[in-house]
Amino acid sequence: MALLIIVITCFVIFLDTSQSCHTPDDFVAVTSPGHIMIGGLFAIHEKMLSSDDHPRRPQIQKCVGFEISVFLQTLAMIHSIEMINNSTLLSGVKLGYEIYDTCTEVTAAMAATLRFLSKLNCSRETVIFQCDYSSYMPRVKAVVGAGYSEISMAVSRMLNLQLMPQVSYGSTAEILSDKIRFPSFLRTVPSDFYQTKAMAHLIRQSGWNWVGAITTDDDYGRLALNTFATQAAANNVCIAFKEVLPAFLSDNTIDVRINQTLEKIIAEAQLLAMLKNVTFTDGRNSFHFDAHGDLNTGYDVVIWKETDGLMTVTKMAEYDLQRDIFITTNQETKREFWKLKQILSKCSTECSPGQMKKATGSQHSCCYECVSCPENHYSNETDMDHCLLCNNETHWAPVSSTACFEKEVEYLDWDDSLALLLIALSLLGIAFVLAIGIIFTRNLKTPVVKSSGGLAVCYVMLICHALNFASAAFFIGEPQDFECKTRQTLFGVSFTLCVSCILTKSLKILLAFSFDPKLTKFLKCLYKPVPIVLTCTGIQVVICTLWLVLAAPTVEENVSLPRVIILECEEGSALAFGTMLGYISVLAFICFVFAFKGRKLPENYNEAKFLTFGMLIYFIAWITFIPVYTTTFGKYLPAVEIIVILISNYGILCCTFFPKCYIILCKRKTNTKSAFLQMVYNYSAHSVDSLALSHVSLDSASHDTATTNPSPAKMAACQNHNQLPVQVLAHTGTEKTMKVSKTWHQKRSSSI
Repeated sequence: MALLIIVITCFVIFLDTSQSCHTPDDFVAVTSPGHIMIGGLFAIHEKMLSSDDHPRRPQIQKCVGFEISVFLQTLAMIHSIEMINNSTLLSGVKLGYEIYDTCTEVTAAMAATLRFLSKLNCSRETVIFQCDYSSYMPRVKAVVGAGYSEISMAVSRMLNLQLMPQVSYGSTAEILSDKIRFPSFLRTVPSDFYQTKAMAHLIRQSGWNWVGAITTDDDYGRLALNTFATQAAANNVCIAFKEVLPAFLSDNTIDVRINQTLEKIIAEAQLLAMLKNVTFTDGRNSFHFDAHGDLNTGYDVVIWKETDGLMTVTKMAEYDLQRDIFITTNQETKREFWKLKQILSKCSTECSPGQMKKATGSQHSCCYECVSCPENHYSNETDMDHCLLCNNETHWAPVSSTACFEKEVEYLDWDDSLALLLIALSLLGIAFVLAIGIIFTRNLKTPVVKSSGGLAVCYVMLICHALNFASAAFFIGEPQDFECKTRQTLFGVSFTLCVSCILTKSLKILLAFSFDPKLTKFLKCLYKPVPIVLTCTGIQVVICTLWLVLAAPTVEENVSLPRVIILECEEGSALAFGTMLGYISVLAFICFVFAFKGRKLPENYNEAKFLTFGMLIYFIAWITFIPVYTTTFGKYLPAVEIIVILISNYGILCCTFFPKCYIILCKRKTNTKSAFLQMVYNYSAHSVDSLALSHVSLDSASHDTATTNPSPAKMAACQNHNQLPVQVLAHTGTEKTMKVSKTWHQKRSSSI
């Protein structure tokens, strides 16, 4: 201990005078011989004086600005070496040291490094150049220092030549963890990566995002600033300003503690490998070097507080760099830690959920304004850079939403008021069909029923009307594949069958009251009721079958609407759908033409006039349907087609059967055979007179061969074939008309 006191006294005297370097030994701060020499680099002085010589000479200048804290660190190294020498740890081996003052200058540190690398026991202290330094014996075996990263990087570059271990007690630059560039560098303090990470973590945990950064103008400061800027950006923290101050020595509170060292004399490369595997403790924690040469220590978080004009520094928490957490020791420090969050340090107020940040004219990302998320977007956290998009197919979100909501599945349901109204109209139509069927069945033998084609044709048409009304039910409710395939097919085939029956009736009416012999002959050849009905209906069956086989309607989810999913039947093929409706329209147009030609028939037999109105209603309904159907969206799209089906079906049903029911129920006197024949006779007589007079006026200038009477046998055959009392008509015609008139009347009677 006495020897240590003497060394310290001499050391202090030397440092206090700090003469300029004249010989290499003058440059050494303190030294002690030993079997194994350990070098030391400490910035005991703050700076080196600049030279006043002109031109400047390449020499080491005097250092000024004594640093007591670094001096104590130097004594700690000396004390540790003396403790090892005085122990049995290295039996028979004495450790020596050679410590240099770097004066916070890279130049002085490089000069000391050159002496470290000089050959051991050589009369000339020079560094010998060799291609292989494996067997080279330098002056020292390892170096402790330096305290500044800028100096450590320069020294480590030179020590790499011989892979001489360098253990720094204060250099924290992140770049020193790169073992490619600094393979022999170790340190007992964490890398700045963890320091800046802890700082960014603390700032984020305190709720700040608008801070300033102050650093020193050296490698350490610049690298630390760059690392902190990266960590801050990763934590959404903006640096409001960056201030770079001149480099100077600051107080260093890190104590270097070495409790275990070399066990035997080994080479430098082996020594480096051993150092990397060293583990030592301070009584509470265990320390070791990681793969980057960094020690697994953490940081103390301290708070500076001014109380009654006095500045106090209090330890608030510990930062565990392995777990990336802050550890508080008691409730008081917890409260202090919590108070940091009460400090407001933000450029802009935080955006609440349902909002997103919108950049302003500022260059900083932390300066922004908050705007609401648009429709179908949401944000569920504060200060989100952008709103998240909802899945437009299944979800939606209103403006300023914090979550997405599932779209409601909609279709024309049975409990919908419009659906109930349409079903009620369909049921009413079916009730009308049943009532008409009953009325016609009970009045089967009357002329009105017979003139309608008989009960068979009426039943077929009524069944078709009932099926058309019933098809409306397949358009309501949750769509299924069966309903989608059935509804259009059922309507198309049944409506085609109904129109085919009307076509045969129109042909029959036109044939019965035609006064043109050529037209009559053509209509007789064309009038084949059963083949016409089967052919017309069969073509529609083929169209619908091909539709179902090649492109059948299916259930589809329409997600084009913003807030709902429309469950609907996709028709499969617009061409097939249009062909089906177009074919019905062609048949209806033919019926309309034939019915229009027979619109002036006798009153009790004037079915053609009502058929004309029925076809007009059909055309108006379906022509209106096309633009309405193509421009309608939503669950009420099927209702459009139901309405058109009901309108066209009611129109044809009312125009075809209601007038006959009216005659049957309200005009029973006109629904007799005699009244019916009298009306037909009056119509025929009037028509024959008009045609005969017109024919005589046209042919009187040429010949009168048109007055030739037909044979009685031929007249009788025609009368029997058509089952009409032509004899009465012929007799009356003889009394009322001329010979020419009689001849035309007899021909008309034959046609009937």
